[in-house]
Amino acid sequence: MTGLHDSAPAKLNLCLYVGPTRADGRHELVTIFQPIGLADEVELEPAGLGSAMDRVICPGVEGENLATLALARFRARTGWNGSPVRLRIEKRIPIAAGMAGGSADAGAALRLVARAAGIDDDALLREIGAELGADVAAQVRPRRYLATGAGERLTPLPPPAPYGVLVLPSRVELSTAEVYREADRQGLPRDAAGLAAKLREVSTAAGDLPGELVVNDLEPAARALCPEIDVALAAARGAGAHHALVCGSGPTVIGLFADLQGARGAAARLSDRDPRPIAVAPWGATL
Repeated sequence: MTGLHDSAPAKLNLCLYVGPTRADGRHELVTIFQPIGLADEVELEPAGLGSAMDRVICPGVEGENLATLALARFRARTGWNGSPVRLRIEKRIPIAAGMAGGSADAGAALRLVARAAGIDDDALLREIGAELGADVAAQVRPRRYLATGAGERLTPLPPPAPYGVLVLPSRVELSTAEVYREADRQGLPRDAAGLAAKLREVSTAAGDLPGELVVNDLEPAARALCPEIDVALAAARGAGAHHALVCGSGPTVIGLFADLQGARGAAARLSDRDPRPIAVAPWGATL
């Protein structure tokens, strides 16, 4: 096997409606996943002579990496017994930022190891991804999806028209589980009927959401745990964003603009922020 390479794009939740808790402890969701042009770079290569097991190298990420678990689950589910591999990840997506960076890396790991094994079965990869985490299934083949269930039931949507995204990262890290616990404490999740109503509205919009649907139900919980989010939201709006919201479980804030030029101008105006703002386009946008 020669080295294999792929990009692992971050994702936005253009809307995120949170419903009741399922038997498995996850919440029912209605959301639109949109990958963006901010991506980790992932390379799979032979681990080398003397290596007895797969290894993931990812500077900046401490502890077990979700990509490591992805490789192990792939071997277990497929029975592939190829030689040990080394997965190198160059992180560009902020860590613990609500942008599914770990899920993106796990999705890329599954794509690459499947290529190495000669297995062409996206349905199987998505099954493995869903076992790893709510966002991973969508990251197996990144594109715009309407996602339901806990995020694992995916309906592909047409590619988006071009627009601009301002990303305001934070030095703070938020645990997704902690944000959901705070949302539960605040009584934020919708009941089943309320979530079903939002699904009908979002489905009708087919991904082109009117402003009133650009909502993140987790935002109040994330703001309670990380008050600096309020400053970032105000900065994005002050820089001209049509919509500003918390990205996923936060603490990253995104601003949406009519075009990439607008997002770049906003990033320049906010260039004194630390970390520096990022301006990107949607992944897969039609030109």
